[in-house]
Amino acid sequence: MGPTTAGKTELALGLAERFGLEVVSVDSAQIYRYMDIGTAKPGGKALAAAPHHLIDILDPTERYSAARFCEDATRVLAEIHARGMTPLLVGGTMLYFKALRDGLSQLPAADSYTRAVIDAMAEASGWPALHAELNRIDPTTAARLKSTDAQRIQRALEVYYLTGQPLSVLIAQYQPGAPARRTIPIALEPSDRAVLHQRIEQRFEVMLELGLIGEVRRLRERFDLNPSLPSMRAVGYRQVWQHLDGEFGLRTLRATAVAATRQLAKRQLTWLRSWSDAQRFDCLAANLRGQVEAYVGRQLDQLPHAR
Repeated sequence: MGPTTAGKTELALGLAERFGLEVVSVDSAQIYRYMDIGTAKPGGKALAAAPHHLIDILDPTERYSAARFCEDATRVLAEIHARGMTPLLVGGTMLYFKALRDGLSQLPAADSYTRAVIDAMAEASGWPALHAELNRIDPTTAARLKSTDAQRIQRALEVYYLTGQPLSVLIAQYQPGAPARRTIPIALEPSDRAVLHQRIEQRFEVMLELGLIGEVRRLRERFDLNPSLPSMRAVGYRQVWQHLDGEFGLRTLRATAVAATRQLAKRQLTWLRSWSDAQRFDCLAANLRGQVEAYVGRQLDQLPHAR
């Protein structure tokens, strides 16, 4: 686990090669097909070097959730174990990691009719108005959401309309059980956050050079997309969408995308701090791969069926 630009992919490939592991992506953007540049998706050489799972499983028009990730990941993990192999979960979507480890609160499944009603309300009044309605019925949830966060506002209202109870109340009532799996949690964290910020800026420049703007333009031409879809709300894609709509120029695109990515990294590091049993490594260390390989080797030696 680790923030964006921490070097997770490169390290994962080294571990997979060293120990014969199968990689399971824990990334809410790499699940989408045709979104390669802006997600820093592993290239063909990397994908061929080790088995990868839960990459390129949806079109950008589709929605995904932590619950669906748990279903997919549980199936994939069972298949890997059935082959006598060990899975290596890699990514930066901390909610997915937590959901897989602790389980999810018992919330109602998505209801297409209710969502259609909420979408019609939003079309008529706008998402800020629905945020105000959410603040009336569930101020705790509303306080942590922006008034334009269509996806999460919709879900919070949907839960209330289906159950009659605020989302915050249902989440507070949930008590996670003991983890169902033996895990070896590894957290990559920077000893100098300024260096991480430099990496973020440099990588976005590389993405632009590789054709990120063209990638988003082609997605808009190929699919029936809108900026409220989860795929287009991903950091980088959201800002390029605004740029293509003429909201700002290239210089502002760079600034807003880098700032949003830094905020993402900050949130990821906050999640990591709550992961009390994780073994932490400095992702900026020159000998990072050697340190992690030695640690993983010792841990795997304690698992009779992991080799």
